[in-house]
Amino acid sequence: MTEYKLTYFNFSGLGEPIRFILSYMGKEFQDIRISFEEWSQLKKKTPFGKVPFLEIDGKVIHQTIAILRYLAPQAGLAGKNAEEDLEIDMVVGAYGDLAAEFSRYWKTQNPDEKEKLKETIINETIPFYMSKFETILKNNGGYLANGKLSWAELYFVGHSSSIRGAIGLDLNEKYPFWKELTEKVHSLPGIKEWLKK
Repeated sequence: MTEYKLTYFNFSGLGEPIRFILSYMGKEFQDIRISFEEWSQLKKKTPFGKVPFLEIDGKVIHQTIAILRYLAPQAGLAGKNAEEDLEIDMVVGAYGDLAAEFSRYWKTQNPDEKEKLKETIINETIPFYMSKFETILKNNGGYLANGKLSWAELYFVGHSSSIRGAIGLDLNEKYPFWKELTEKVHSLPGIKEWLKK
């Protein structure tokens, strides 16, 4: 039996999409949640000094997108051809641009600069990206690509709870298609059970 060990911090962030896909696949996995103190020691031993990383029977793979893309065919969540994979990759890349703004916010130490970034994210960045994602969801039957469930939905919904944690903004309150997508993903077999843990 394949052994899975996921290492990440004790919050959703980039680890939650991987937790989601493993749960959706019905895989048992060790969910190793490290403190920032532990991370300072562990960092030197990781491939590029980043988490999350996933060990599959001892082999370490890293980078959230790469891990999801690797597991997606096994989960039945990849595109059926190169064109469908392209649709998934484009929307995931766009979300990555949004996530990069949050990364800047998280890493900013100066309180004044942080507050300014927060205002920009709330008033400009999120409305820009979320209006695009709402249109995509509306035009794709409630999905982000190809009119069907893919690993993109697990990535978006799994990671987006970090937005609420970072700046206190609940995307479900303002964006109805996003709310519907979140509810859809949270009710998927395996993920529903995972969220109850």
